[in-house]
Amino acid sequence: MKRDCALLAGRQFDLLVCGGGIYGAWTAYDAALRGLSVAIVEQGDWAGATSSASSKLIHGGLRYLETYDFKLVRKAILERQRLLESAPHRVWPLRFGVPIYQDSRIGTLKLKAGLMLYDFLAGQPGKIMAGAAMAHRYFNRARFAERFPALASDGLKGGFTYGDAQTDDARLVLELIAGAMDAGAVCVNYCQLTGLTETNGQVSGATVQDQLNHNSAQVLARQIVNTTGQWTAATAPGRDWCRLSKGIHLVMPALPSDEALLLTAQSDGRVFFLIPWYGMTLLGTTDTDYQGDIDQVSVEPEEVAYLLAEANHYLKSDWAEADIAGSYAGVRMLKRSDHASPSAVSRDWELNTANNGVHYSIGGKLTSAREDAACIVNAVCAQLGVNTLCATKSRLFPWTPETNFAQWSAATNARASQLGIAAESAKWLIRRHGKRVAEVFSIIAEAPQLAERIVPTLPLIYADLLFCARTEMVVHLDDLLRRRMPLLVLAQLNGSTLRRLAETVAATLGWDEAAINREVAACLQRST
Repeated sequence: MKRDCALLAGRQFDLLVCGGGIYGAWTAYDAALRGLSVAIVEQGDWAGATSSASSKLIHGGLRYLETYDFKLVRKAILERQRLLESAPHRVWPLRFGVPIYQDSRIGTLKLKAGLMLYDFLAGQPGKIMAGAAMAHRYFNRARFAERFPALASDGLKGGFTYGDAQTDDARLVLELIAGAMDAGAVCVNYCQLTGLTETNGQVSGATVQDQLNHNSAQVLARQIVNTTGQWTAATAPGRDWCRLSKGIHLVMPALPSDEALLLTAQSDGRVFFLIPWYGMTLLGTTDTDYQGDIDQVSVEPEEVAYLLAEANHYLKSDWAEADIAGSYAGVRMLKRSDHASPSAVSRDWELNTANNGVHYSIGGKLTSAREDAACIVNAVCAQLGVNTLCATKSRLFPWTPETNFAQWSAATNARASQLGIAAESAKWLIRRHGKRVAEVFSIIAEAPQLAERIVPTLPLIYADLLFCARTEMVVHLDDLLRRRMPLLVLAQLNGSTLRRLAETVAATLGWDEAAINREVAACLQRST
């Protein structure tokens, strides 16, 4: 993946996509596979905002059954199943536990009915997906407590588990961008849309500015799609279409289970999660209306206090602020709604087209973005007079091994062991890189010391760091340590550690001493 802003000028594209989050990535990938000439620009880094600030879940949304949003749940569950099959390295099964206490808002019978409906909407209850049964199961008090030993047992009556799935959201976006490039799309991060060009009242192109050298270029495009998420709300048409909701997550110590928990907040009845991720635990999320600066979204003390208090209601050992290893905040763009609570607003999606012909993607979910992007490209193709059908529905992901995944994984883990790579690190290398993991192994074969962990408590290794820096369109240290590999989210890295990592990749990224100083300072500023 090589960044080349010069490829945008001097040609006309069928489609220009503005915004490099999950919706922009799927749209560019889908359109390129259909044979359209495609460009996608992102003002920052790929997945630089909301698409790297999610709960990292590919799920149907069990809680949406309470609002009778059956259509959305069915759509998301089907997409979950497709992604498990087409990208087993990128999307993997994750079971959730739902405890039932004497004071639980939802009792055993109601929860049982909801989980039966969840299985029914999946179409094939109990179907084996990537080696894990997705259907729900009930456990009595003793067995549930044994399965989730971190939970307080006072008042516990029992609980259910059910199947959903998990991903690394930033790497999901990155893989789709790589696939779009392989299919011929021009993909440029750190390239900002600064204006639209119109001919006879209809959009015919845009002006973009390279954020690295500040050069501007005119891009000619027959169709333009805006997938800028929270920034859409700042546009003239977007103000009438959008509502913004803020969510935060805290990174907490690992819990003694490889399964997640779906819990209900005592203070307001909202659902929140405890999710295993890279050997740590994600705690989140909040869901509050947001009207602040869309360029400066941060975690606030009252939000931290809310999540810790709600989690501690369920845990045997209380978590404190000192236990927080990292945190992040994101802003969801929802469809305009009169509901008082953002949690009650539908996560469904719609495509709006302005009078000048620009298409705007509004709302949506990480899980169902592929199907929504197909609708976007259908609309673009209709305007262009192109009849090619969507090719992403059952297509393997760009980095999915073509052979049987279980057999490939076993062979890959055996090779990792031969190279001295710890089992947990090998598991995450497979999830992060798919079939490209062989290239990481080649780095370690030449320099075995690069199989060492960067942080002793995390499974991320030095060879991975170098591979990302060499091949994944990294511009800044923050790109590398927050989205290519989420070290800045999972651990508190001090200045000396940041400098050591920057020096490790400096030659690859062409950084001199002054550049290293700037990159380290920028990371430290983002972490405070």
